[in-house]
Amino acid sequence: MKKKHIDYILFISVIVISIFGIIMIYSASSIWAEYKFQDSFQYLKHQTLFFLIGLVVMYITSKINLSFLKEKANLILGICFLLLLLVLIPGIGSIRNGSRSWFGIGGFGIQPSEFAKIGLIIYISKYLERNKKIMKDTKRGALPVFLIIAIFFLLIMLEPDFGTAMVISLTLVCLIFISGLKISFLVKLGIGGLLGIVGLIIAAPYRMKRIISFLNPWSDPLGSGYQIIQSLYAIGPGGLLGQGFMKSRQKHFYLPEPQTDFIFSIISEEFGFLGVLIVCGFFFFIFYRMLKIALKTNDLFQKYLAFGLAFGILIQAIMNLAVVVGLIPVTGVTLPFFSYGGSSLLVSMLSIGIVLNISKNT
Repeated sequence: MKKKHIDYILFISVIVISIFGIIMIYSASSIWAEYKFQDSFQYLKHQTLFFLIGLVVMYITSKINLSFLKEKANLILGICFLLLLLVLIPGIGSIRNGSRSWFGIGGFGIQPSEFAKIGLIIYISKYLERNKKIMKDTKRGALPVFLIIAIFFLLIMLEPDFGTAMVISLTLVCLIFISGLKISFLVKLGIGGLLGIVGLIIAAPYRMKRIISFLNPWSDPLGSGYQIIQSLYAIGPGGLLGQGFMKSRQKHFYLPEPQTDFIFSIISEEFGFLGVLIVCGFFFFIFYRMLKIALKTNDLFQKYLAFGLAFGILIQAIMNLAVVVGLIPVTGVTLPFFSYGGSSLLVSMLSIGIVLNISKNT
């Protein structure tokens, strides 16, 4: 019997992009780390640790029996739901940047909403496989699953974490769309969603400030418009080849915590348009490899799973890049494989591990 192998091209691409991300985290964070911790390698060491843990997670998920995920999909979703409830309780959930979306474990933080994205993709992939014939019937097929998405959306919005809630919602809508759902229903859903987003913006003054700063950052250059202005100041001087590695100016206390959501600004400043092309090229290539695996597999559950995980990574990357260049308001969404953060990196590598597992069955 022929031995089945994982997609090594996808595997090597993810390793390369993750190592590049770790290098850029050091470049972006060394000044801040030296000031805050008297150790310029602080963020580098933390991210490297999570990268090594991520490798183990990716290896394990590439080996497990995927039928196990399918069987335990309801349990996985239930655990994610429970964690999202627990994180909202004062004393259990930790507040960072005004959002109670973290579990503090020592000097590290775990974000349950990141893992909820994986749990929802697994559950909905199972749901779509089992209800394929009735998905065109919006009442019996689509409405129950959209109700579940709405519940998770509201829980994440209570933290509040608008960016993650939008990434999850868009990912799942794309996944459900390929199952054969009527476009007319999606149009109605989209209109309702836009009205809901407008209501959420009006209900929270800080979101309205973000919209105003998005339309005109200079209306409040030292407040709500500060981040995007400093981001554009970083991107502008990059030119074709950039200022050079470790030579960013904006990381010198101009751009707040440049190793997180706005790390792409530092990449643009240090490596210029060439760096932008490399990063975007990597993301589209990884998405292409994941789509190729999804299209080749014959198992319907695995097909939906691969599609969902591919959409999740690409949509999150696009949203982050759109924020950094000022195309959409600041959302707080990280750049997969690049931004500093254990939860984001672990979930991204877990996603790749599952897709690598699926690639053995193509």
